[in-house]
Amino acid sequence: MYAVILAGGGGTRLWPLSRPDRPKPFLPLLGERTLLRATFERVVPALLGPGDVVVVTDRRYVSLVLDELPELDRAQVLGEPVGRNTAAAIAYAAAAIERSPDDVMLVLPADHLVADQEGFRAVLRDAATVAAGGPPGTGSGPLVTLGIAPTGPETGYGYIVAAGRRPGVTGALDVARFVEKPSVDAALALLAGPAPVAWNAGIFAWRRDAIRAALATHAPDIEAAIKAAVGAGPADPAALDAAYATLRATSIDYAVMEPASRAGGVAMLRADVGWSDLGSWAALRDALVAGARAAGEPAGAVGFGARLDRGSESTLVMGGARLVVTIGLRDTIVVDTPDALLVCAADRSQEVRAIAEELARAREEDR
Repeated sequence: MYAVILAGGGGTRLWPLSRPDRPKPFLPLLGERTLLRATFERVVPALLGPGDVVVVTDRRYVSLVLDELPELDRAQVLGEPVGRNTAAAIAYAAAAIERSPDDVMLVLPADHLVADQEGFRAVLRDAATVAAGGPPGTGSGPLVTLGIAPTGPETGYGYIVAAGRRPGVTGALDVARFVEKPSVDAALALLAGPAPVAWNAGIFAWRRDAIRAALATHAPDIEAAIKAAVGAGPADPAALDAAYATLRATSIDYAVMEPASRAGGVAMLRADVGWSDLGSWAALRDALVAGARAAGEPAGAVGFGARLDRGSESTLVMGGARLVVTIGLRDTIVVDTPDALLVCAADRSQEVRAIAEELARAREEDR
């Protein structure tokens, strides 16, 4: 078994702290460790050795990965010429990492929160057991995804709709379909429906031959381009550049998991492990509030940096070197950086992404 950590960057919903030169995976949003470091330590050494971990990242961030994870050598960091979403990243890892066809590949996003570390490792072990099923060398093993028990009609997550128990596999469910980021009404309808429903965490387990076969079946354009670039050994940078220039940007969910689920090839395991994708400032606020309450600490205003609060509630303050003073705020996000200050209502923090993209377009136009 081995793990592929996806650290592609992005994190525009966490602007102004997450920037192109140091995006979300490389930020210490939950304490002293960066999110990438926390992801690595989640599986090493309790589940895997350092030699069983590979990181896929944007080529610009290879040095950041090696700085954060000195246990890895350069060959364990795969640099993409440009981001093309998770289908390309996973296809690249499946082709470039020389492992036995029957070895189970775990796929872990680099920037999530998992509160129950041991419980998470137990679920990964179970997922690997399910993924290892199927005749050796056939590429017919199931693709396994982890599903998070919903706590409400969250519209920022994709949903997994199960079809019932998977025959012969304890605790596993067959997946009927995926639903991408529904509206509130659609999410409520899913939660009220008869079928088991879970949030899609983007965490997977499959045999190397199974995911390569699934890519060849459902995303042959991506699989063929990557295979040609990688060949039998490490990819030539020029060949990889040329291949990525032709690739469509799409997620592994759209490219593979959705069509594979319709063919009965996807299984789900539930993961009640205190998970969050930390996909917005509000999500980070919620995670820090939960942690403070669990530790018996005040949770009115949470965050890091130089800050002083009086009487605020459910408020996140991410300060820097200068003091940030908040008084009487409720459900508010405050993020202070040397060149930008964000103040927004927590329930509108998803809109930060649009602001970051607008500013990026303005910078491009000014060049």
